Amino acid sequence: MAEAHQAVAFQFTITPEGIDLQLSYQALNQIYLSGVRSWKKRVSRMRNRVIKGVYPASPSSWLFVAIGILATMYMQSDPSMGLIAKIQHLHVSLSTQGQTMVSALVFSTLLWLSLILALRFCLKLLLSYHQWMFEQHGRVSNTTKVWVTLLRLLSGRKPLLYSYQTSLPHLPVPAVRDTLTRYLESVRPLLTDLEYKRMTDLANEFESSLGNRLQRYLKLKALWATNYVSDWWEEYIYLRGRGPIMVNSNYYGMDFLYVTPTSVQAARAGNTITALLLYRRMVNREELTPVRLHEAFPHLSQCERMFNTTRTPGVETDVLQHWQDSEFVAVYSRGRYYRLWVYRAGRLLSAREIEHQIQWILDDPSPPLPGEEKLGALTAGDRVPWAQIRKEHFSSGVNKRSLDIIEKAAFFVTLDDEAQGMKGDDPTGNLDRYAKSLLHGKCYDRWFDKSFSIVIYKNGKSGLNAEHSWADAPTVAHLWEVRVCPTLSVSFLWTFGSRDQIFSSLTVAKALADDVDCHVFPFRDFGKGKIKKLRVSPDAFIQISLQLAYFRDRGSFCLTYEASMTRLFREGRTETVRSCSNQSCAFVKALEGGEGADQCKRLFRQASEKHQNLYRMAMTGAGIDRHLFCLYVVSKYLGVDSPFLKEVLSEPWCLSTSQTPVQQMELFDLKNHPDFVSLGGGFGPVADDGYGVSYIIVGEDMINFHVSSKHSCGETDSHRFGAQIAKALQDIMAVLSADTPSSSKGPAQPQSKKLL
Repeated sequence: MAEAHQAVAFQFTITPEGIDLQLSYQALNQIYLSGVRSWKKRVSRMRNRVIKGVYPASPSSWLFVAIGILATMYMQSDPSMGLIAKIQHLHVSLSTQGQTMVSALVFSTLLWLSLILALRFCLKLLLSYHQWMFEQHGRVSNTTKVWVTLLRLLSGRKPLLYSYQTSLPHLPVPAVRDTLTRYLESVRPLLTDLEYKRMTDLANEFESSLGNRLQRYLKLKALWATNYVSDWWEEYIYLRGRGPIMVNSNYYGMDFLYVTPTSVQAARAGNTITALLLYRRMVNREELTPVRLHEAFPHLSQCERMFNTTRTPGVETDVLQHWQDSEFVAVYSRGRYYRLWVYRAGRLLSAREIEHQIQWILDDPSPPLPGEEKLGALTAGDRVPWAQIRKEHFSSGVNKRSLDIIEKAAFFVTLDDEAQGMKGDDPTGNLDRYAKSLLHGKCYDRWFDKSFSIVIYKNGKSGLNAEHSWADAPTVAHLWEVRVCPTLSVSFLWTFGSRDQIFSSLTVAKALADDVDCHVFPFRDFGKGKIKKLRVSPDAFIQISLQLAYFRDRGSFCLTYEASMTRLFREGRTETVRSCSNQSCAFVKALEGGEGADQCKRLFRQASEKHQNLYRMAMTGAGIDRHLFCLYVVSKYLGVDSPFLKEVLSEPWCLSTSQTPVQQMELFDLKNHPDFVSLGGGFGPVADDGYGVSYIIVGEDMINFHVSSKHSCGETDSHRFGAQIAKALQDIMAVLSADTPSSSKGPAQPQSKKLL
């Protein structure tokens, strides 16, 4: 049935004796409790709006200002310098004392609002200071010390989740010349002298002709919009993509490496669903504490679309739809779709109650309806056919109502009938299959359009598949870290006339999934603990190792993408760090050419420092690729072509990399519980002939890697590249450790927090 039978609150019938009215007090009580919960949420949201609206002050500070003004007036002093008297003349219907009181309160309110604006302006200036990122680790300047003190004074009160929103600075638009200079430097190691001269000529021609014109439009947008990149990035990079989002866009997150809290599938599902809904409650109430900027970055608006959100297909562009507080989740089990109510009369069901519902679904013997089992393949294939099928078959009637249940659900849950994880006779192969299962599954047993889908396996292992357009990996990673730590379930009713289209989408998705070569491996020889003893940034160490591994694997260097964050700015998302630099290439060539250890160490230090500087530049708004991307979008709006921008935007990222953040260290005590190691997550390759590499630095002694490529490319092999990564890490460590006492106090290398 499409919906559960609703409880009837009252019934009446007309009889010869009159109207026979029957009330169901239990049903009325349920309606009352549900209404109370709804009003509590409204009041809570209204309270939070007021608190955020006056941040960094507090609503109670108005009372102190008003009392102070009244006290000074009582002492025959006029703090308003005559303004209260002018306001007093506007009140003609009050007594003299009443006019004085009202005028003083009006002036107090105006003064209070002025102070809030001044404090917010000061906080914005403080948050615009980024020089602390460029200072050497352990050597803090006096300016930065003063900045930290002032920042704590202004934001000392416990902030809400979005309190920093309006105080964050806008992302600056770099100068065209600066961006072009940095771009040419980034491609120099990849081009011959002749190719580099040609690219330099194209850049100079662009700067002297079209660049400044496009820049003016971009600066105008930066004045008007809160972020000149984010909306175009979301639309043109994600929502306008017409190919499958499975593998190409969506990414995955894994469970613990060694530990499974329970092998009972229903119990693990009940605990996971409960934890996620409690997290949603914290997001709605804005109870998650923003991380201080000096430590990392504050959580921002991306959390708002974490739950109850779906990407709906369109012919030209997709649309993100968000609803408020769905009281159910959508569940897929053995080809059937179910709506699982998780609230009763405004109360969140316990994990045990949800477990019973999940077990009922698992025990349901009813077979899927014709076409129902593989319906999810529509979300895995090309977007245009899905949009057309949706319009033709899901725009009205029972199909629309059933589809609405999936799309409006808090999130999607798959009860997978397979077992996954590392344990078994083939731990390496098992991890690879685990990754592929989360990345694409059977191509029809995930709903790839949902903001995120949870997968609970038969043996209690779990994982996550996330849609990328609404948020970046750190937002989902924060949710997943928290998760790791009698209502009726009802199946849907579908009527299908589109089984041929489902089969067509499944064929496209299956070909894409079968082509993905995934390899997951934990590197246990050493971790960030040993790297830091060498006074080296762990992220720079890994990125330079990836350059060495790629050079050994392919015999050349390539354009390398490393994701960094721009969360220091309002509505910031990501920027690209071009990790392949002149300095990293010089080190790789020296090491492979048999240069001496001292020479290799010197070149490595230069490469590490260069990488850290590139990372800081990207984080502070001086990146390359987002600026060039926006200039390209402006050129398309104006209908003008730029050979330079066209070539830059078409360059393939043969090595795409990203670090999965561990943001809530207080949740993990790896020293006393080393088995609770997270595997992190991964993504598909960006280029057909390239690699996708994701890594997570876990504790002091382990780094987990996720490598992906395509079987169809004869030049790539994920397992081979994984072996090259491990060897590169070992070889660089051997070079840096050679004849180096563990107590050596060499010059400190600048280090900054890694955010993705």
